[in-house]
Amino acid sequence: MTERSTQPAPTDHERECPDCGLFQRIPRLPPNGEANCLRCDATLRRTRVRSFDKTLALSLTSLVLYWVAVTAPFLSVDIVGRQRETTMLSLPVAFWEEGAWELALIVGVTAIIMPLVKIGVMVAVMVGLRTANPPRSLPLMFKWYRRVGPWAMVEVFLLGVFVAFTRLGAIATVDVGIALYAVAALMMTMVAADYYLDDDEIWHAMEARGLVPPAEIGPGTPIGCDVCGRVHYGQDGDRCTRCDSVVRSRKPNSIVNTWALLAASALLYIPANAFPVMTITRLGKGNESTILGGAQELLDAGMWPLALLVFVASIMVPLLKLFSMSVMLMTAQRGSSWRLHDRTVVFRLVDFIGRWSMIDIFMMATLVGLVRAGAIASITPGLGAICFGSVVVLTMFAVTCFDPRVMWDRAEARDAARNDPNTLLPRENRPAPLPAEPRAA
Repeated sequence: MTERSTQPAPTDHERECPDCGLFQRIPRLPPNGEANCLRCDATLRRTRVRSFDKTLALSLTSLVLYWVAVTAPFLSVDIVGRQRETTMLSLPVAFWEEGAWELALIVGVTAIIMPLVKIGVMVAVMVGLRTANPPRSLPLMFKWYRRVGPWAMVEVFLLGVFVAFTRLGAIATVDVGIALYAVAALMMTMVAADYYLDDDEIWHAMEARGLVPPAEIGPGTPIGCDVCGRVHYGQDGDRCTRCDSVVRSRKPNSIVNTWALLAASALLYIPANAFPVMTITRLGKGNESTILGGAQELLDAGMWPLALLVFVASIMVPLLKLFSMSVMLMTAQRGSSWRLHDRTVVFRLVDFIGRWSMIDIFMMATLVGLVRAGAIASITPGLGAICFGSVVVLTMFAVTCFDPRVMWDRAEARDAARNDPNTLLPRENRPAPLPAEPRAA
């Protein structure tokens, strides 16, 4: 059995769990191996076979598919003889022309700009590492890959288009363009690229090429970088020696900032459901539709799987996020150790599902962009859609601001104070934990 060590080894195998804050040393992993946190089961490291080759091939394929997706015809409709064709780029433009610039910004960033940034960064890094003199900017570029990842919503966009496609069948004849098939293929290649990417292998390759310095033990407190994962020895506010990000032991003002964003989200959630998200005009007669009303329309049309999808993604998920984050904040403030592991798992779930609430926004973008035949048939966005889009964005920022390690810190401090206030040690003086055991993926 491995004994606890009071001094971690000076290698890049040391890692701070981003979810509970436990420092661990990761042993050498087998191909397709995985190391999980001993305390909260978070994934600390996973290895992939031929990660470089597979990731580069998939990223280059994604770049080609992206170009087809944004330039080729996307969808076309025929409404009583009036035809309209659209591309992906025209969807946020339609929102802009209707005066909903907030929705135009959300759709443009999440469906068009961020996917391109994510693909472009990966292609630049992978190609740059294969050159004789790799650019010194590669570490700066690579650190943005994971940051923009949650905002590149190709898969959510595709599902929103599918919901819009089914709703369009009631008022128009819809033809699918080559761009829609390109988006479906793009989704698969981007997901596969994420699966095969080994972040640590990229960073180690940069270290071998002299782009980043090796890890060293120095004076000060060990602090895990939230961006690249390297354990830095120093003080809050120092720069990470690998990715040049500001390193902090905990996110500053995590609880206060998260409460503020959650409060704003909760206030906007009321008008998001009370006001219409869109107005559907047919033969001069307008019919307003709310989020719940849209799910009811799908249910009345016999499309109960889509109705359930819209209800869960647009109503249940935002409520789950607001409730779950509120519970986590309140228990963290109290220093409660109640179901600490389960709360951490819930946080990871909330972080994963939050972006899927954007389905309704992408559905409306497709409908507004296609159905523009004046009094014969047209769809315009409503105030409820703007409020709902703001709720999704604000709750995603709230999850980003929240530091789940605070739950463990405060629970640990409270338990120690209850037992003996004199035994509470500063974080830098606590013993190092056992190494994380590898597990075959």
